[in-house]
Amino acid sequence: MKNENKGEKGFDAIALGLFASRLESVCDEMGAVLRNAAFSPNIRDRLDYSCAIFDARGELGAQAAHIPVHLGSMAYAMGDIVDRLSWQAGDQVILNDPYLGGTHLPDITLIAPVFAGETLMGFVVNRAHHADIGADTPGSMPVSSSLEEEGMVIEPVHLVRAGERDHEVWNGILAATRNPRAAEGDLTAQLSANRAGRQRLQALIEEQGTAVFSAGMEALNAYGERLARSVLEKIPDGSYTFTDWLDDDGQGQERIPIQARVTVRQGHIEVDFTGTAEQVSGNVNCPLSVAAAGVYYVFRCLMPPQTPACAGVFRNISLHAPAGCLVNARFPAAVAAGNVEASTRVVDVIMGALAQAIPDRMAAASHGSMNNLA
Repeated sequence: MKNENKGEKGFDAIALGLFASRLESVCDEMGAVLRNAAFSPNIRDRLDYSCAIFDARGELGAQAAHIPVHLGSMAYAMGDIVDRLSWQAGDQVILNDPYLGGTHLPDITLIAPVFAGETLMGFVVNRAHHADIGADTPGSMPVSSSLEEEGMVIEPVHLVRAGERDHEVWNGILAATRNPRAAEGDLTAQLSANRAGRQRLQALIEEQGTAVFSAGMEALNAYGERLARSVLEKIPDGSYTFTDWLDDDGQGQERIPIQARVTVRQGHIEVDFTGTAEQVSGNVNCPLSVAAAGVYYVFRCLMPPQTPACAGVFRNISLHAPAGCLVNARFPAAVAAGNVEASTRVVDVIMGALAQAIPDRMAAASHGSMNNLA
């Protein structure tokens, strides 16, 4: 039975825990559908995909334990995507543009709105790495110097409108790939994952009622913010700076610095990348959303296991990076390796800064690479 008044009374700890678990289970089921239906080893075997739920404003509500850089960047950019487009039941929007919420071009994102009647309640989203998106070299991870060399750029566009596939968009994407049949299989799997997620989320909303569901999302984010704040307040106030270097950009530029100053004030965190190198000719640049994913990941690692994967967790963390620097690159800078190399080195830089404040809680740095081989 629906209980439209329950949301006005708030959620106790048990009810909120159950609500969070049910959201996460939707994301887990989306991931299972995507993996089992996909064609390529990238998704089936490497598990290079992520699934999440966002509220109607584009704030992260839940995610499965998949790829941090995927959903950290989406959490940072989803609000802008939501505002750019109009939405109706049965839609699915596709994108991979790194400067409009993507990471790098092989990562293709599908977004499906979830409605209760005429009311937009949220979105289900999945992102998956494709073996090819049309670059000159197989794998679509070339030693590139501009975005157009890295493959087909898909700005946010409707792939499905009100349940009907846009065949011009669909065929255009498949035509850009070396293996259209494999691409078709993976994209179909992504569409199916969102359909499954939409059905499950609609069932949850119908069971609880729209007021209770909305109240649950707000309560979950408020809880995440409180829990995160309790951890961040334990970091001593101060300003902590650390610098690390990328070896080179593949185009002849070596020793490329990434610098961050982490300022802590009573549980509020400001991360400033002033001092980082300007964007380079090679493809180790990244948009700010990808750098944000690395920053979020480090702070999330400090939090207890029960911390919900929601937007509230990151509300007390702000970022700044000069426009045109390596971690806030301007279009059309190449970014294929920024998602896998620069983002990993950002993690080491933030860990290095925090090690000055909480040395007993920070792990040693890794070697700052995802070890990709093309």
